[in-house]
Amino acid sequence: MDNKIPAGVQMQFLRPGQLEKRGREFPVVYVPFGLIEWHGKHLPLGNDALKAHAILTKCAEMYGGVVYPPQFLHCEFENTVSVYSQLFEKLKQTGYRVIIAISGHDIQEQVDMMSAALAPVTADGTVRGYAGLEHSLSKCADSDADHAAKWETSNMMFFYPDLVDMDTLGPEPINLKMEPPDGIGGLDPREHASAAVGERNCFLSADSIGKKAAELLNSLPPEQRGFNIEKIVPGKWWQL
Repeated sequence: MDNKIPAGVQMQFLRPGQLEKRGREFPVVYVPFGLIEWHGKHLPLGNDALKAHAILTKCAEMYGGVVYPPQFLHCEFENTVSVYSQLFEKLKQTGYRVIIAISGHDIQEQVDMMSAALAPVTADGTVRGYAGLEHSLSKCADSDADHAAKWETSNMMFFYPDLVDMDTLGPEPINLKMEPPDGIGGLDPREHASAAVGERNCFLSADSIGKKAAELLNSLPPEQRGFNIEKIVPGKWWQL
């Protein structure tokens, strides 16, 4: 898997005809979640959503579907369930049959928020939804998560090498228990992180999510597996 983040699967870059074509081929939309948060001195603050978004673009590249822009609100914000239920409902009305919500912010509360937002949208059985962490379906010796340590640093080394500055960690021992002053949890990234580790981790994550999307689509009755909109035209589509 190469590290290029493809523009051709990202909703914001597509023209109407391109979006409609991808929807008819595989009516799945992926929504990446994260937040702005400390990730050591060496990683960008938007790591979580950037990571989830990049993985989902590779998933869409492999399996089909489109990726919605990354979302930087999380479970501690008020009214997030209502806001994201409205977003998911809009995506449903746009014609998508499967909505996949993936968070790079690896806490259960984030998954609970996404699941609660999906529940009323999928209740009528005409669409399927899934909420999880980027590694929920792929966790193994080669695929896992942490906080700014081996796994997250490796992911960023693979997708965004220019945003990683390992020199800021210095040579001295660092705290690896999510405590000040380092705020890193997991294996020392200076010893265990690499672009190769990130590539394998991200491929396994993307592959498992794509398989889940296909499984959910195929779980619908055959007559409900198609892109559920006649045509993307101004009369049916002004904004999402």
